[in-house]
Amino acid sequence: MGVPIFQVDAFTDRPFRGNPAAVCLLSGPRDEGWMRNVAREMNLSETAFVYREGEGFRLRWFTPAVEVDLCGHATLATAHVLWEVGWLAPDEPARFFTRSGLLTARQGEMGIEMDFPALPERPVEGLPGLDEALGVEPLYVGKSRFDYLVEVASEEDVRALSPDFARLKALSPARGFIVTSRATSEGYDFVSRYFAPSAGIDEDPVTGSAHCCLGPFWGRRLGRREMVGYQASARGGVVRVRLQGDRVTIGGRAVTVLRGRLVV
Repeated sequence: MGVPIFQVDAFTDRPFRGNPAAVCLLSGPRDEGWMRNVAREMNLSETAFVYREGEGFRLRWFTPAVEVDLCGHATLATAHVLWEVGWLAPDEPARFFTRSGLLTARQGEMGIEMDFPALPERPVEGLPGLDEALGVEPLYVGKSRFDYLVEVASEEDVRALSPDFARLKALSPARGFIVTSRATSEGYDFVSRYFAPSAGIDEDPVTGSAHCCLGPFWGRRLGRREMVGYQASARGGVVRVRLQGDRVTIGGRAVTVLRGRLVV
């Protein structure tokens, strides 16, 4: 019968916006090489593989190049699919066992609300070549568990970025670079973009896991526990953030755009 597969646009309520992720519903564990091949075939920033395990679900995420430790938009897409196909009742939370520990998702006021670990950044000395790679002068550079966070002067600077991806890839073994500023667009507290050429993704359209770092960063700057971020990629997406101690609730909506079956 093949493997059920879905393509879901995450962090949006409209098709062809937000961040597309593929979701494979498995009957059990699969060979890692097969999952890597499927992720390359789908050629999206992330493909999620999920199957039932104990009182929840085992969840893994692959880019076309590597397996990653944490992915927000593909987790949101997976939870959306589990409720849509009836693997979970609408009022039943999703429990995911992942390389970043237990992650949960439920349907709430912010759409699908995911409970993720906070990943605060710490300031670092200037990264040689960063200005040239990004094409903008940073106001601040910090480093979280996975990524560099770069604050720039304005939303216009964030939107106008056109990085040199070859230079950016050569700078550091970090997963990626979050570039952010306060928002001037109405309805948002901050804006960001996310670049991860070393993971095979020059620019990720909307990055849920980056908001595990952006939330604590802007929470300190703005004195807020609840914020709305806009990731200003070409597709664009809205991410709602709520700080809760060492956890971050990340909220967003999702739309299924494709259903099918893998026949190999």
